[in-house]
Amino acid sequence: METSRNQQVKLEEIESAGVSLWMKREDELHPHVSGNKFRKLKYNLEEATDRGYHTLLTFGGAYSNHISALAYAGKMKGLKTIGIIRGDELASRPNLVAENPTLSFALKMDMQLEFVSRELYKSRHEEEFIALLRERFGEFYLVPEGGTNALAIRGCEEILQAGDQVFDYICVAVGTGGTMTGIINSAGEGQRVLGFPSLKGEFLGKEIANRARRTDNWSLVNDYHFGGYAKINEKLISFINQYYLSTTIPLDPVYTGKMMYALVDMIRNNRFEKNSRILAIHTGGLQGIEGMNNKLKKKKLPLICMGDE
Repeated sequence: METSRNQQVKLEEIESAGVSLWMKREDELHPHVSGNKFRKLKYNLEEATDRGYHTLLTFGGAYSNHISALAYAGKMKGLKTIGIIRGDELASRPNLVAENPTLSFALKMDMQLEFVSRELYKSRHEEEFIALLRERFGEFYLVPEGGTNALAIRGCEEILQAGDQVFDYICVAVGTGGTMTGIINSAGEGQRVLGFPSLKGEFLGKEIANRARRTDNWSLVNDYHFGGYAKINEKLISFINQYYLSTTIPLDPVYTGKMMYALVDMIRNNRFEKNSRILAIHTGGLQGIEGMNNKLKKKKLPLICMGDE
């Protein structure tokens, strides 16, 4: 079973609050299939190959960590990959695809990209739409948007290790909820799981409750989404960059950056008991920084440290 190291986060506001904060460096599992994508794809790839599939099909946005990871993992396994990408305007503007680090990497990994309208993309969960895709592309193994399904949750249950039982709180950023569900299922007695959604809305709580085996050991912190998915501002950028300079840990702006901003703010405001031991899960997503920086350049905003600067 793959394991990742825990790195202590040493910041003045944390030490003065009388708590300890550590980060599980799941981002170091693999350079291209890192963090929760490694966990989510592990058993899905096994299932696809065991059942004799030669093609993987999935869904994602133009900067999706999942699209990037699946494209690489599929190529390494000798499987064809198809990405149904939200935004049909990209189909007629190849220059935008070439300038997009995520999509250009996926193409380099031989993923077939199909761009659909945002309206049609909403049908990605409907059997009728999936049937039409099978008519067009032939038989394929379907991996849901973000990679979350029962096999993905099983993979995420392996994030926590025996030594992690010493922590009082396990904290994780939330996109589709699969990673948090796996952690809820594997958390020890007395541990509290806190999820930090990057999207606005209360629907995630219901999704997690439907999948998780427990209801009494977790909660969502909905106050730090910065306006919604992929929304950031100069305050968040400044925090991410200062955090990297102070800890050597790079953060992505969509998930882990918001979670760590939230945790440091909560610690500063004494939201945790004295002597609390907190473990934050680094879910990867660092490939998305380059694309975000391209957007920030156009807006003449500060850029995000990428971890190799």
